[in-house]
Amino acid sequence: MFATDQTLSVPDLAREAEARGFHSLYVPEHTHIPTSRRTMPPTGGDVLAEEYKRTLDPFVALAAAASVTDRILLGTGISVVAQHEPIVTAKTIATLDQLADGRFVFGIGFGWNADEIEHHGIAMPDRRDIAREHVLAMRALWRDDVAEFHGEFVDFSPSWSWPKPVRPEGPPVLIGGAPGPKLLAHVAEYADGWIPVGGAGIRAALDDLRRACDDVGRDASTLRIVPFGSIPQPGKLEYYSGLGITEIVLRVEGGDRDAVLPQLDEFAEILVSD
Repeated sequence: MFATDQTLSVPDLAREAEARGFHSLYVPEHTHIPTSRRTMPPTGGDVLAEEYKRTLDPFVALAAAASVTDRILLGTGISVVAQHEPIVTAKTIATLDQLADGRFVFGIGFGWNADEIEHHGIAMPDRRDIAREHVLAMRALWRDDVAEFHGEFVDFSPSWSWPKPVRPEGPPVLIGGAPGPKLLAHVAEYADGWIPVGGAGIRAALDDLRRACDDVGRDASTLRIVPFGSIPQPGKLEYYSGLGITEIVLRVEGGDRDAVLPQLDEFAEILVSD
């Protein structure tokens, strides 16, 4: 759900989703939205939906959700990781993952809004490379008792940083975005999976992803493919299952309790019957 200050709270949503047997919950992120419409909305059209302006801090919201749930996975879908200072963010995520008993999933993306990205001091063409270094630097801090990293955009000398995430390698990192050579190369190099938004074109892209993994000597079957923002339709779950996909993220339209809970009930019935 596009969680905001005007929707059902993330802790309440997580609790209700877990009670209905759902596997995971993901929430999105924008640090802020510049008023300029230099970058057109990703949904098309001229008007940016109100929800983009009002997203919650996902790490705080998911930490609150972790405190009222026991089983459901809690993820960012997606976090604009290039816009986060990596040393501080590594500690934030490690703390969240500890509170969630290892249930955090770090879905990341590169960002689409040029003004938002540039307000963080990032040149639009550099955002992918910066995101990559941020993830690699955070993984060093999560993994190593004495961590260091030396890159073009991130550089720190041997350092201590605790707490550590529950998994020695850190939480799973899933990269969101449409398939293309650059994105699939990033997935193959340093991610644990791919979040294809909407799910269109997945079948065709799987072969490209396998080739990208072959290029770096990686087994593509170990990657998680998580179609994102899907609308449940008859046969869709069976189709994904036939591709070896075991998790999809259904889009819940934002609203208050009376608007959201009927959607969860409807989706739960579809999941049982499909």
